[in-house]
Amino acid sequence: MDIHKADYSSPIGAIEITGNEEGIISLYFTERTATIPADRKLKPVNGKTKIHPALLECIEQLDEYFNNNRREFDLKLNPEGTEFRKKVWGKLVKIPYGKTKSYLDIAKQMGDANANRAVGNANAKNPICIIVPCHRVIGNTGELVGYSGGIWRKEWLLNHENSTIFGKQTELF
Repeated sequence: MDIHKADYSSPIGAIEITGNEEGIISLYFTERTATIPADRKLKPVNGKTKIHPALLECIEQLDEYFNNNRREFDLKLNPEGTEFRKKVWGKLVKIPYGKTKSYLDIAKQMGDANANRAVGNANAKNPICIIVPCHRVIGNTGELVGYSGGIWRKEWLLNHENSTIFGKQTELF
């Protein structure tokens, strides 16, 4: 099955989107320049858009998220990972928009309070940032820790979600 890629321009940097007909495989922040124009007008090439249809819905939903018009994603996901990691990622998508949980909270939900380090490791290996909201997981004492896209992006995403909930620009941190 063919794998398709596109670089999406977000307010906090370019994001590489990878997917196929079975769903989104990964979303990672990248230092490359995004190939999708800022105006999002995808110009046809030989009667087809440059972006594969498997990725178009993801792009539209990311636009809605960053424009404060989406709180939940409705996409087919196809991440690669161990069964344990997939279970952790399944817990992450259930963390409500604008809310946070600790690694310990997630470990307890999985039935083993001693698994918070394993949960942290699975969280760090999350291949689908934002959509599988690992940015909503914080340290057990409430501090912002561990985000592969950078702590400043984690803070930005949490503030973005918080400002949408209250309808005004506020800061969590």
